[in-house]
Amino acid sequence: MKIITKYLLLKYLKYFFIILISLELFFVGFDYLQNYKILPESANLQLLYILYNAFFILTITLPLSLLFGWVITIAVMIKDNNIISFYSLGVSKKDIILPIIILAFFINSVLIILQTTSLAYSAEVKNKILNNKYFINEKSNILLKYNDNFVFFKKLFPLEKKALDIRIFTIKNNQLIQTIIAKKAYYQNNKWYVIDAKIIKKPQNIFWEDSKLDISYEKFLYTLDGFKPEIINNVYKSKIQYSITDAIYTILLFKKQELNTNKIEAILYSKIFVPFFVLPILILIFLYSNISSRFFHAGKFISLWVFSSLFTWGIFFLLQKLSIGNILNAKLSLILPIVILFIFTYFIYNKRIK
Repeated sequence: MKIITKYLLLKYLKYFFIILISLELFFVGFDYLQNYKILPESANLQLLYILYNAFFILTITLPLSLLFGWVITIAVMIKDNNIISFYSLGVSKKDIILPIIILAFFINSVLIILQTTSLAYSAEVKNKILNNKYFINEKSNILLKYNDNFVFFKKLFPLEKKALDIRIFTIKNNQLIQTIIAKKAYYQNNKWYVIDAKIIKKPQNIFWEDSKLDISYEKFLYTLDGFKPEIINNVYKSKIQYSITDAIYTILLFKKQELNTNKIEAILYSKIFVPFFVLPILILIFLYSNISSRFFHAGKFISLWVFSSLFTWGIFFLLQKLSIGNILNAKLSLILPIVILFIFTYFIYNKRIK
């Protein structure tokens, strides 16, 4: 690694972490002071609330900190005449901006990887703690279609991956051919294991004189491959949360059922693609900065790009909400603006550097 590159990255990381930690402490602290009177008295639950809230806020503050940290870094380097010194040593603009872009891409990628874990449900968990429902994890009277089955759960416990009073109705050619009735079922190894099942089969050809139902009992059987409790739980929520892996799985599942996936696609795209809006903005901040401290107004520069960063983030946040609400198409409202922003930045880059 070149000495100048190392200097740039260390300087940028210093301001990035200062801003990130400051924003995290401000928002988490403000939220805690606002809600501490209604939080459970348990210190463990309060700590969990703070930790889950911190990660939820991190999904907002991290992209903004990447931008604000770069704005401060550029302003300081211009005031100290560092950029002019770099150019006098033969360092190109590409050599300055490329390490920052790679670092920002890596940090955003780490955030995306974390969104594939259970941390993606941090907002849901913190709200359950806030509403004293952390230990209450139950859904009642759920009826869903899965492939050729209509599945009814009297009670579902998503975290325990358990269901009580199950009815599974198998339909083919608009005819009910089989019913499975059981008191308990558990989700393990990507399957539902039904305990003490009663299986009722209807004969294919019905004759008035001798046709009868075929009733059998199974101590143990498995069915409904891949029907995840998390997906069942989320279907019945007005404000849904998905990890990236669960979102992809749900989209594939819903497409098989010919169900609308726009809301889940919007959640998926907002987690994977939207955080990378910072990359072209980082380039634009650098391209439109003044290299000379004599004609540089730090306050004006910082205010302009902080406002521009917040404005851009606000647009994507609005598009995300409209997409999740099925008002806009997820691909057109989330992916297309990102592509346009990258294309616009590419042309500006060619114009001002190449």
